[in-house]
Amino acid sequence: MTAPDSFKTIIEPFKIKTVEPLRMTSRGERAAFLKEAGYNLFRIASANVLIDLLTDSGTGAMSSEQWAGMMRGDEAYAGSSSFYRFEETIKELTGFRHVIPTHQGRAAERILFSVTSGPGKVIPGNHHFDTTRANIEVTGAEALDLPCREAVDPSLSAPFKGNIDLERLESLLQDRAQNVPMCIITLTDNTGGGQPVSLRNLRDARTLLNQHGVPLILDAARFAENAMFVKMREPGNADRTPREIAREQFSYADGCMMSAKKDGIANIGGFLALNNDSWAERARQLLILTEGFTTYGGLAGRDLEAIAQGLEEVLHEDYLRYRLRSAEYLGDGIRNAGIPIVEPPGGHAVYIDARAMLRHIPPDLLPGQALSCALYVEGGVRTIEVGTVMFGHIDPKTGQQVAADKDLVRLALPRRVYTQSHIDYVIEVAESLARNRAAIGGYRIVSEPAALRHFTGVFEPVEAVPG
Repeated sequence: MTAPDSFKTIIEPFKIKTVEPLRMTSRGERAAFLKEAGYNLFRIASANVLIDLLTDSGTGAMSSEQWAGMMRGDEAYAGSSSFYRFEETIKELTGFRHVIPTHQGRAAERILFSVTSGPGKVIPGNHHFDTTRANIEVTGAEALDLPCREAVDPSLSAPFKGNIDLERLESLLQDRAQNVPMCIITLTDNTGGGQPVSLRNLRDARTLLNQHGVPLILDAARFAENAMFVKMREPGNADRTPREIAREQFSYADGCMMSAKKDGIANIGGFLALNNDSWAERARQLLILTEGFTTYGGLAGRDLEAIAQGLEEVLHEDYLRYRLRSAEYLGDGIRNAGIPIVEPPGGHAVYIDARAMLRHIPPDLLPGQALSCALYVEGGVRTIEVGTVMFGHIDPKTGQQVAADKDLVRLALPRRVYTQSHIDYVIEVAESLARNRAAIGGYRIVSEPAALRHFTGVFEPVEAVPG
């Protein structure tokens, strides 16, 4: 009998039980919605979005078993049985002694950095994403990106572009180990294009950090997708299960923080898991002060049940093959349209290299923002800029825009939400823009907050710069 994965058609390893209608809008309506929103896609009502690829965080569809678990949720303020299932699931998966629930991943970040970081500290990582960087910097510490050399070139196809640069990490530790409270490795590397980290890189980083007494913390939001990439790409792992590989990933770390809205396949929630008794005690006290008691952490019991079940389902190999193949399929379609992407496609998203696609728009006129807006007006597809808007800044001395290293547009795939026909539609929208890319103009920032300006900033279009 021929195996389902030997055919070119992607088969979703689930069937649809409940549906939600999508609202069709005209191009003129979308242009008006965008203008009213200050050209910021975060400010557009979801009802006016056709295909929402803004994020994969909390936007997935839960399974029948997750919904059944929610009905069993124990809503006791203290000692909820749902917490104990949540705790047992995470301890069995990660091996960490202390499990601290939080309402989402950034709450775990805030708590961890509040008890470990501060002025004069530096926290290295492969790539810190937006809220991670902001929560480090608000303490006065420095968030230092140390991506591997392969990650510098978006067009280069390499199997583990999420790896941390061990040589630069070693140099930092030799100079400033006393100021490094931890090293963070993100699985997969979201800022770098959803790229995986190899087991060898984790193992070597662990060895290096041990020499200087520095803990390793994983940002485990997409740990299962990383494990599947390891199974498919790293020699010696083809016959292992994703769960076995995931456990090995965690074995190299001293703790992890996780947004369960990603590979927990839940709509809300997260956790901080640690081996350090002192850190855990201080974290729990801060949790009680700002989130909730230690056995609910700002979550309802039903949410704890959904996360516990999601952490089991996310490691099913059929699901992970479908998940990674869906992103690859989207990447193939966009690349075939003549649009450059971060190679190879990531596990949860495809990242368009907007700076390379729109060469007539200089970085200070925000090519990533321009492309994101164009995708929405053209076909109602909402995406997110990962570039100068998210990671650049205004130089306080000159008042000029300082560009990020890259200007990318991320098309993040919600888990178990869209079918292949939806993805084919997105590819068609991208093809249309590729044919008319010269007509896309740049943008400037009208107003911005002090931090995380991409969430609430206001923009306006400017005329296209002649190429």
